[in-house]
Amino acid sequence: MRSALGSLTTRGRTFLSAGVTAALMALAFGQRDILRVGLLVAALPLLAALSVSRTRFRLACSRMIEPSRIPVGDTSRIVLRLQNVAALPTGLLLVEDRVPLELGARPRFVIDRLAPRSHRDVTYDVRSDVRGRFMVGPLVLRVADPFGLCALDRSFSQRDALVVTPAVEQLPSMSLSGDWSGHGDSRARSVAAAGEDDIAVRDYRRGDELRRVHWPSTARQGQLMVRREEQPWESRSAVLLDTRAIAHRGRGMDSSFERAVSAAATVGVHLGRRGFSVRLIAASGPGVSSTGHQPATHGGDNEGLLLDALSVMSSRTSDTVEGLATAARHDGDSLMVAVLGHIDVADAERLARARHGMGTTIAVLVDVAGWLARGEPTERLLREQASEAASLLRVSGWRIVHLERGQPLADAWKQTAFHDRGPLRTTGAAS
Repeated sequence: MRSALGSLTTRGRTFLSAGVTAALMALAFGQRDILRVGLLVAALPLLAALSVSRTRFRLACSRMIEPSRIPVGDTSRIVLRLQNVAALPTGLLLVEDRVPLELGARPRFVIDRLAPRSHRDVTYDVRSDVRGRFMVGPLVLRVADPFGLCALDRSFSQRDALVVTPAVEQLPSMSLSGDWSGHGDSRARSVAAAGEDDIAVRDYRRGDELRRVHWPSTARQGQLMVRREEQPWESRSAVLLDTRAIAHRGRGMDSSFERAVSAAATVGVHLGRRGFSVRLIAASGPGVSSTGHQPATHGGDNEGLLLDALSVMSSRTSDTVEGLATAARHDGDSLMVAVLGHIDVADAERLARARHGMGTTIAVLVDVAGWLARGEPTERLLREQASEAASLLRVSGWRIVHLERGQPLADAWKQTAFHDRGPLRTTGAAS
């Protein structure tokens, strides 16, 4: 009853105030007829609140989001099912589903009488021009009296996630090279033929079987080492994303950082669908989001993990180019694509020194100067620095893709000549 009194509508509070005022004035002037009218007007909101507070509905709600992961600018359909699980019918129901502002206005529905053990489905569409992970719900049910004097909100607890991923473009197929690693039956045979001294080992990881521990290598290294046998051959790649706030310009979705995120998503999906295992690495270094070293397939979970990580990626002032350099150093033999914001010669030197392996290295340089006014001193300075940095990376063996503002990545990708050491091999078991 207390919550119902607190849920009086503007009309209900007006009736209550008018009734009480009329009753007090009638007592002051001895007008019994006006007193009766005042008491009746004041009693109406109280009776409505009592009726609403004693309303007992047994309702179940479910929500289905189709699909639950969409790219920026696409539409997702949400289906709400409201079921009356009681033996009594319901009255008129006002339903509102709470959604974030990025998904649009909150949808409201009026559901007529629900028969016992029956259900009603309502649908609505949501669309977002902003990437992110948004929680939809909870569903709010409004119970009101027929005169609109009192309205009590009752909320369900269920919430569901809708992931809005960066826009992904279609890249042309070109020959790329990556590092192949792993073990399979043929690998085991080659190890046996080569002898125990040439066996491939790696650091022990939690969950490895103790029978795979290579004790001679363990004794030499001073830590547990295990055999790298019976692994499927796979081609590895890494996508580095420059998340330094200082390296980007613009705000919101029309910023160089959002362009870089979209480019990283495009490259990651492209490589995953071509049989590469993909690791996504941010400039912070330790903050690594990985798809796992399994071949990503079209529409597979690995691709979803990559897009989910990019959907919530943000730029940070604390990030430095050292994080990218460290990642480049650790993934020296895999195919690496670095999506970079503005870099100067010093940043390019750090990246060039860090890359020492045999893997192919590609730098997608976002034209950050394109987000500044044409001809201003800062814009000219950024272009000069970016040109010098690109030349240094090219001399160091990096392949350069210049991505201008508004230019599709596919066009920039085609304009870059990729000359590999050999043809791309598809993922599969070694033979």
